[in-house]
Amino acid sequence: MTYQIYHKSTFYYQQLVTFSHNLARLKPRETPFQKLASWRLEVAPEAAMRECFDDYFGNAITHLLVREAHTALEVTAHSQVTIDSSALQAYYDTARAHPLSVAEALTRLGVNDPALIDIKQYLFPSVMVPGAGEAIRLFALESFISQRPLFEAAMELMERIFEEFTFESGFSDISTPVEEVFEARKGVCQDFAHLAIAALRALGFAARYVSGYIETTPPEGEEKLFGADASHAWFSLYIPDVGWVDFDPTNNLLPLEKHIVLGWGRDYADVAPLQGVVRSSGESSVGVMVDVRSLE
Repeated sequence: MTYQIYHKSTFYYQQLVTFSHNLARLKPRETPFQKLASWRLEVAPEAAMRECFDDYFGNAITHLLVREAHTALEVTAHSQVTIDSSALQAYYDTARAHPLSVAEALTRLGVNDPALIDIKQYLFPSVMVPGAGEAIRLFALESFISQRPLFEAAMELMERIFEEFTFESGFSDISTPVEEVFEARKGVCQDFAHLAIAALRALGFAARYVSGYIETTPPEGEEKLFGADASHAWFSLYIPDVGWVDFDPTNNLLPLEKHIVLGWGRDYADVAPLQGVVRSSGESSVGVMVDVRSLE
């Protein structure tokens, strides 16, 4: 599958901004299953300086320095990616067939192995997933029985979040604590990804946050409206001998050809699409428009 992605973020400022620094994470990653055919970034007003580099997690970042005074800043990314859904399905089939149990996986993750250094950073609390209370740990423990295959347990955790939690836009923002989402039993995709990560880490597993897009389908007989898509988020679990395996609790499915990976990290704070500082005063707001189109 080949997709064109349009992602436009517009920041509106109450007062004149005379100077701003911004970090844009809007370039889709290259993975064994996803190839980036083209990408460009438009900025208005134009940045006086651009610098591209990869962050600690391997995500592509563009540093933008804007010196021109402005009351609105537009950052628009145009991307084209191709996803090898057959290879990705084969990878999931391998993970599904792997007999590694929950107990065996915990033992493997507990050894002092230099090959696991990168993996182990995803075992610990992070900025937006500072830990999980006993209630969340017990919630996860219902699925992660010692002799059960790890993949099967993760599938059930994903399904339970989908069935027991309600998707409700506007209930939370990105800073809403995981415990609050768990108690209210509602949230959005970022909340459900953070909840799953908190639950998995509470049991001793390595879990990371994946940021990206998902193609949406209009109702039958209706034309898809431009900008009707949105950013999306899901979680990934490390399974020894297999690797990182993705799960989408918002939709209760394994991410395949409709999911486009933008980046990953310990939580949302590591992969926020845009972060920055400005020299100004007053309030600000942001508007986002995303469009994902299949070219096939």
